[in-house]
Amino acid sequence: MREISAEIQSWPISGAFTISRGAKTEARVVVARVSENGLTGQGECVPYARYGENEKDVLAAIKGQQQAIADGMSREELQRAMPRGAARNALDCALWDLEAKLACKPAWELASLTAPRALTTAYTLCLAAPDDMREAAAKAAKRPILKLKLGQGGDEDVARVEAVRAGAPNAALIVDANEGWKPEDVLPLAREFARLGVSLIEQPLPAKDDEVLRGIESPVPLCADESAHGLEGMRRLVGLYDFVNVKLDKTGGLTEALAVIRCAKLRKLRVMVGCMVATSLAMAPAMLVAQQADYVDLDGPLLLAKDREPALRYEGSLVYPPERELWG
Repeated sequence: MREISAEIQSWPISGAFTISRGAKTEARVVVARVSENGLTGQGECVPYARYGENEKDVLAAIKGQQQAIADGMSREELQRAMPRGAARNALDCALWDLEAKLACKPAWELASLTAPRALTTAYTLCLAAPDDMREAAAKAAKRPILKLKLGQGGDEDVARVEAVRAGAPNAALIVDANEGWKPEDVLPLAREFARLGVSLIEQPLPAKDDEVLRGIESPVPLCADESAHGLEGMRRLVGLYDFVNVKLDKTGGLTEALAVIRCAKLRKLRVMVGCMVATSLAMAPAMLVAQQADYVDLDGPLLLAKDREPALRYEGSLVYPPERELWG
């Protein structure tokens, strides 16, 4: 008989993580565990207030599946039993991990994927004053890809990108507005950022407003994040965005994330695989999805004051696939 356990954990962030919606100094995660025959699979999620989630409700939702899991619920049945989101992500990833342990096979093999390889991740610079972002960029200048958290648009965001470009002249740059801009900002800022060599603009507008992007010819590719969750709604993104940011907390786990990747490619959308600020346990299953991505943003553990053990191995911006002791 399978059993569920779950707990809320807090992991301190190195300094503060600041975006246009606010700042935080700790990563609050929920870890789900599913046990059978002395083996335990685990998965980690980050409840996100932007999507109406909190730790208490996510914990209750996971524990509420105890009887179904005990009765042998499969991952496919889980997709129908729970809505996509953080709670389903933790359980789905725990089931993948348990299945891998029970079968004595790696999760990538169970998913009919090729063996994962090490990948280069973007490294995030938090929203700050331009001079502070220049200093942070200079410290990270050897990293090949930097992701900048921006503010409310306008001249100050241009100043931030100029400052980062001065601090890290050779890095590829991704900018993330986290829904902070106004419609009239998009084209002027995109033109400025094209001049500064920005490679990608992530979620410039609030998700409710992004229809105004249809038909805009941005000189920098646009990526959907808050506008993109799971398989539903993928068709609408075509003509609005060039990329879609796939995060397991949004898709509700690895199972749907793999389906989203396939759907995106069929619709000629390119892919970023992203994360919330969390430990290596949350990044590990995302590494399987990231093998098929154009951009990888799995730097969550690098932003923490400490990571769990065992952890993913990072060498600079190179992140290696998980060892079996961690996940999968």
